[in-house]
Amino acid sequence: MQVKDVLKNKTLRSITIHPEKTLRSAMGLMIENKIGALPVMCDDGGLVGIVTERDLFRYCYHNKGLDSSAVVADTMTQELIVGVPDDNLDYIARIMTKNRIRHVPIVEEERLVGIVSIGDVIKARLEDVSVTNRYLMEYINGGPALGLF
Repeated sequence: MQVKDVLKNKTLRSITIHPEKTLRSAMGLMIENKIGALPVMCDDGGLVGIVTERDLFRYCYHNKGLDSSAVVADTMTQELIVGVPDDNLDYIARIMTKNRIRHVPIVEEERLVGIVSIGDVIKARLEDVSVTNRYLMEYINGGPALGLF
């Protein structure tokens, strides 16, 4: 399965934030939308970073709380690991595991086209396993595996 297959099945648009927005507003967007990361976009629409729950926790720990004047640029990850729509999902999973990250922005022609989370990877793998199991059960039973999944 490729990243573009996962993106096409996602119903939500990518929610982004500007680097000069406050960390509090980033936190609010994450909470309201039940997401764990925000791609950071500059005025011209270019991807300049990502801010995650971990980044916010780290900031709060090192600064003994959340300063009301703190902005996303103060804590965002700027050295991004990105994928492209034609990447294989297994490749993205290996990147996530190797780098201990849970979100990979997906870019095409230097523009953000989506974001893949570890949850997306797990969901896709579970769907693949479910389909494979169904076909195997049909093969073993000599007919459709009714009501098993």
